[in-house]
Amino acid sequence: MDIKTATAIRRLRLVSAPEAVSFLLLLVCSVLKRTTDFNAVPVMGMVHGVLFILYVLFWADAWNRTKWGAKTAAFYFILSVLPTGGFFAERKLKREAESAVIASRARQEGIVNA
Repeated sequence: MDIKTATAIRRLRLVSAPEAVSFLLLLVCSVLKRTTDFNAVPVMGMVHGVLFILYVLFWADAWNRTKWGAKTAAFYFILSVLPTGGFFAERKLKREAESAVIASRARQEGIVNA
């Protein structure tokens, strides 16, 4: 894995958990708006919108650089629209990055011919 691919995956990982948190907070704010006088939906909506756009941009970059298949790319995109999906995406991307580093080191040491 080259440095640009690793960076693309890292960026996607870094934005996935905050995007999930902002989604959950937006849901809480929506409930509070309807049950109390508290209305933070405009602010949380904007925060979540920015984080979601960043997630989609980083997802597209990671898809382009990693050459994921359509199923894998769709999986990561679907996780972005689920309320807690960003947490699962972050965990899975971390495992994927770790296994790529291990494979890269094995190739460098001549253990694996790939």
